[in-house]
Amino acid sequence: MSNPNETLKYELALSLVPKIGPAVFRGILSYAGSAQNFLKIPKGKAEKIPRIGKQIVAIRDDFESNLKSAEKIINDCLKKEIRIATFSSSDYPERLKNIEDFPLALFVKGNADLNPSRTIGVVGTRNCTEYGRSVTKKVIEDLVPYQPTIISGLAYGIDIEAHRAALQFDLPTIGVLGSAVDNIYPSLHKNTAKEMMEKGGLMSEYKPKSQMHPSNFPQRNRIIAGLSDALIVVEAAIKGGALITAEIAYGYNKEIFAIPGNLQSPLSEGCNNLISKMKASIFTGVKNVEEALSWSKENPQESRFNREKTWLTLPEEEQEILKILKEKGEIEIDQLSILTNLSNSFLSSKLLNLEFEGLIKTLPGKRYKLIL
Repeated sequence: MSNPNETLKYELALSLVPKIGPAVFRGILSYAGSAQNFLKIPKGKAEKIPRIGKQIVAIRDDFESNLKSAEKIINDCLKKEIRIATFSSSDYPERLKNIEDFPLALFVKGNADLNPSRTIGVVGTRNCTEYGRSVTKKVIEDLVPYQPTIISGLAYGIDIEAHRAALQFDLPTIGVLGSAVDNIYPSLHKNTAKEMMEKGGLMSEYKPKSQMHPSNFPQRNRIIAGLSDALIVVEAAIKGGALITAEIAYGYNKEIFAIPGNLQSPLSEGCNNLISKMKASIFTGVKNVEEALSWSKENPQESRFNREKTWLTLPEEEQEILKILKEKGEIEIDQLSILTNLSNSFLSSKLLNLEFEGLIKTLPGKRYKLIL
């Protein structure tokens, strides 16, 4: 068994290498088994790992400096009560492992559960109207029976209204920042951020003391989209961060809802456009979310317990399918066929049975996911 602290240090060190992005990082872990092993395997063998070339392998020669930088970051985070989740960490969000451009490391402040049973992303314009504020509050209030974690970006407008409504109605909420978690932006939201720590918290892929760049904010939107089981766009102009998040969520095959608005309002143009282009379903109430995600008002923990109890009564092949979906998140039928060693026709019948049982959900592109 590898030491979790060593794994954290080596993966964090690897994430600091500019040439290593998500695809290369995943390739290293898949073929070498761990960041530590990657440093030990012979040079020739390392260079044959897909997407790895001589330049990547050459970083091993001076990796000690990366390890020292990682140790410094870890010590700094310990002092500031910031936890770090790298890809192999037990609390790294499973939902993010399923996106191609996953963050290599996350810095988290607060008590946020990074793998909650249910999540809803709520985004919108920074220049929201009174209508947008009241609708956001109503949507969050109506979501209370389902007990989701509310995901947003702590920005002005709809984002901060979503976080504040979650606090008001005692729902956990996570703010995904475009700044480091030790540099809350905008600073006007520091008090709300502090309140969020108890049942939620702040998350960022930017290490403490990082400088802010304008590009950070559209970049962080993929994390909001990736963490959300469904995304609700409340108010949005035809261009802006909320529409970027919606486009990313659409690419991730997430459920997207847009709240329709006044045809004469430029702040409704983005939502109405998403609906007209069929990139989002029209939101008329939380029943839409319930039906799309197959949620019930039953306590999510009890719901999960009851479903897992049902697993034990199922045929062995169906239990194996559920175990794989639990581990992988979303998966295509061809990949599932390889992992289960079942033919596509036999597998399709099993998947249909599991869907009838209310245990899995079919997604576009012959993909399947577990209902939590």
